[in-house]
Amino acid sequence: MTEFTSNTGFLDVQEAPLYYEVAGQGPALLLIHAGIADHRMWDEQFAVFAQQYRTIRYDQHSYGQSRVPARPFAFYEDPAALLRHLGIEKAHVIGASFGGKVALDFALAHPEMIDSLLLVAPDISGYPPSEEIRRFGEEEEALLERGDVEGATELNLRMWVDGSRRTPDQVDPLVRRRVHDMQYHAFTIPTPEGAEVIALDPPAAQRLAELHMPTLVLVGDYDVPQKLVIAQELTTCITGAQQKTVSGAGHMLSMEQPELFTSTVLEFLNTQERRM
Repeated sequence: MTEFTSNTGFLDVQEAPLYYEVAGQGPALLLIHAGIADHRMWDEQFAVFAQQYRTIRYDQHSYGQSRVPARPFAFYEDPAALLRHLGIEKAHVIGASFGGKVALDFALAHPEMIDSLLLVAPDISGYPPSEEIRRFGEEEEALLERGDVEGATELNLRMWVDGSRRTPDQVDPLVRRRVHDMQYHAFTIPTPEGAEVIALDPPAAQRLAELHMPTLVLVGDYDVPQKLVIAQELTTCITGAQQKTVSGAGHMLSMEQPELFTSTVLEFLNTQERRM
């Protein structure tokens, strides 16, 4: 077996360092992590994907080893800058949760750079949150305002790892611990004065019909109800989009069921490559 090696680096994007890793040869594959994680959520997939694809993963601004720009910035411009830096014209793009939102916005802002989209329990910019998610956001904000980072982290685990239909002891404790460490760290990254997120305008919720690239939407049946609704919305509105619901998995399905996730992704990607 060939020894696995990867190249790592930092790229100054929108006036702040962005950490990235690259491995493998072949068609480009970009991985965009969830909002409760960082590049490490792809640990089970990275080396496997790199056997067939030039695989790139990175920490979004304010996660992992990346930092927050002290100026207005757009999350969806980071993938474009990173791919250009690496000399990549087009890529297959996988985005999970908030990373799915970023992937959708990126695809709308730069459709010429997308070979295919694989969206894992994604958000959609401009899509109104359910009452459950709205209440979660208010509770998270209150905990952080009190300085209770541990409490805010556990709240995220209950919402986004356990889900509304499982108790913590019904979830793999290693998955919970790994997400805990990534989310807790994200809460400790300072936000400088001047930082402001630029939203896609008009948002993706109003523009899904503009997307024509091959798209697969994955969601776990233990995810929060709105994620299942969003998955159906995307499948209906994006021409030719496919959907797969994974039984027995919650929001972080790529970590809970890594082998099934990996094989599903590779089947989809290899199908797209044969058609190109």
